[in-house]
Amino acid sequence: MSVTPQRTPFPAIEAFDEGHLPPAQGHAVWYEQSGRPDGEPVIFLHGGPGSGCVAAHRRFFDPLRWRAVLFDQRGCGRSTPLGGVTANTTAHLVEDMERLRTHLGIEHWVIFGGSWGSTLALAYAQAHPKRVRALVLRGIFLARHDEIDWFVNGLQRFLPEVCAHFMGLVPHSHRGDILAWYHTAVFGDDRALAVRAARTWSSVEAAAMTLTQAGRSSGEAPSDDIILAKARVQLHYIAGAGFLHEAELLEGAARLAAIPTWIVQGRLDTICPPQTAHALAQAMPHANLQLIEGAGHSAFEPGIADALMAALESVR
Repeated sequence: MSVTPQRTPFPAIEAFDEGHLPPAQGHAVWYEQSGRPDGEPVIFLHGGPGSGCVAAHRRFFDPLRWRAVLFDQRGCGRSTPLGGVTANTTAHLVEDMERLRTHLGIEHWVIFGGSWGSTLALAYAQAHPKRVRALVLRGIFLARHDEIDWFVNGLQRFLPEVCAHFMGLVPHSHRGDILAWYHTAVFGDDRALAVRAARTWSSVEAAAMTLTQAGRSSGEAPSDDIILAKARVQLHYIAGAGFLHEAELLEGAARLAAIPTWIVQGRLDTICPPQTAHALAQAMPHANLQLIEGAGHSAFEPGIADALMAALESVR
């Protein structure tokens, strides 16, 4: 019996185009394109919120087939202002995607998003279903209150030593609302405390990302400005529950029945546990849900990368 070799990301590729959309509400959104200029359009939606795109994200897309569009969401990466949260909600990001689609002359595209990127993908698809050829989603996050509470309070069950440090920074008088304290701290006037809070907040996610990748670090530590901007955007969205109504994306999933959908979920994903992907699959019975045994949250884990690239191959 033959065994199909596991798919790995394509070799590094350079972008053939990049720029900024005309500013809107004070934000200049950065984007790039790679692959074939006349290829099938696919847009990559990064996670976080607040993370931004990196060159490695291009490698999921066969450069002989896809015209891959990447963009840094408001407040993130090369978009300006870095860390800006004014006029920065999910609805604004959906508007940016539509402006980007029109700017690039794309009629419809495949949406590829993981973690917070899956949230934005679903929000966009429900707002503009006729513009979406297919959805390829990973590590599902729907911004519901129990998911947010899990991230803030539940991860201590797996990362007690990391979360002890996370909790230890919060004064005892504010232990009843840890999220509110971190939000206030990163937006406060005390720069040293804001950076310390941002790094501590980010340490939990970084540790959870590598739980299933023994010995792998989360990479080079970002600068104070970058870590603070990411934490501000992330806390802005988490404190606002994604600026979505509770269960809004689940309730709207029925509108996506005509869109081919693949859901790739790590069985051991502690950041976005599998129960959320299962709930979404139940709301979208036409979707192909694949649980990757032994895998966590990162798109670059071998089993998850293989499944994502297989899903892209299946899009016709």
